[in-house]
Amino acid sequence: MSFRSFPPGLVFLIAVTSLAAETPPAKPKPEFQYQSGDIAVPAARAEEAKVTKFDASTVAAARQYLDDGALSWVREKSCINCHTTGPYLSERPALSPLLGKPNEEVLADFIESIPQGPSKEAEKNGHRYVSGSWTAVWCALGLAEWDRHVNGALSPHTDEALKQMILRQSPDGSFVSYGEVEIPHITTDFELTLQAVRALVAAPGWLEGQKDPDLLARIGKMKAWLRDAEPRNDFDRVLRLQLAHYMPDLVTPQDKEAALRLLSEKQHEDGGWSTRDMSAVEDWHFEMSETVVKLIASLPDAANPESDPYMTALAIVLMRQSDIPASDPRIQRGIEWLKREQRVSGRWWMHSLYRGNYHYITYIATAQAMKALALCGEI
Repeated sequence: MSFRSFPPGLVFLIAVTSLAAETPPAKPKPEFQYQSGDIAVPAARAEEAKVTKFDASTVAAARQYLDDGALSWVREKSCINCHTTGPYLSERPALSPLLGKPNEEVLADFIESIPQGPSKEAEKNGHRYVSGSWTAVWCALGLAEWDRHVNGALSPHTDEALKQMILRQSPDGSFVSYGEVEIPHITTDFELTLQAVRALVAAPGWLEGQKDPDLLARIGKMKAWLRDAEPRNDFDRVLRLQLAHYMPDLVTPQDKEAALRLLSEKQHEDGGWSTRDMSAVEDWHFEMSETVVKLIASLPDAANPESDPYMTALAIVLMRQSDIPASDPRIQRGIEWLKREQRVSGRWWMHSLYRGNYHYITYIATAQAMKALALCGEI
């Protein structure tokens, strides 16, 4: 189903009601999650109906949602981010054999957005980071994935993006996350640094053919940091499985086994996993804003978090990357959860753990769900 001909009945409008006379009126909820020209993607809502059956038509709706969301963002915002264009270009190219070629307008925006010039450390509340590091990571990763799955060869712009990314690592070798945008994306340093590793590995022949001594030294420092880093939370611990997939020499068999055991223990009775099970609120980031803490604490299921599509999909991806067969009961239960939780718009709804307005985590979750299902031969 195309959002350009989206049935009016599925566009959920929230009426803005007046509060008590002595208080200001409530801020209106957005009508659209993405909007540009003839693209009008309705706002993400928990009450949106679920699909009656997961099939080719609902897969097509998910593809349309991902394509429209990324294209709208490029046209209206023109910036690389961790919640829309970043996940689009990091996940969509691998789905090309199943969904068709990704949008080249998004690719062009990434090429134009490759950071240039020197970058230096900044400080926020005593916490030091390199400005622009996370944008550089997403830029390099998206271009590397395009080269791997669409071009089939390394492009000059991807080579440049990877170099600019490496130049923006912190002195200890990591890529420091200095925001809490759409938990868990770019929330922990380990997760962000792992995305950088993925970019290096994805780019065809780049890492194997690298001869620059400075870049090699920086890569060596990054690998050492990843191997020895203390996990901030259980999310970092299970991500050892992904690190083992991309750079097996950095994870011991014992650590890999422990991570897989932990991930398995986190599965819910309904077959899904919950992102909020992976960390205490205060352990997601070096400094959690009061707004985010209150939002997470105020969710109806705060005491006993329900399964969500992002962590369910990621858990499946981590197990498949660890050579667990798709027929494994844990994966099959997760697949069934995903199939029955897709919404009629093609999305997988998820409440933002960062802001309760646009729920961009829904976009991230949809990209991850499609990846998980593809890895299991379900698309």
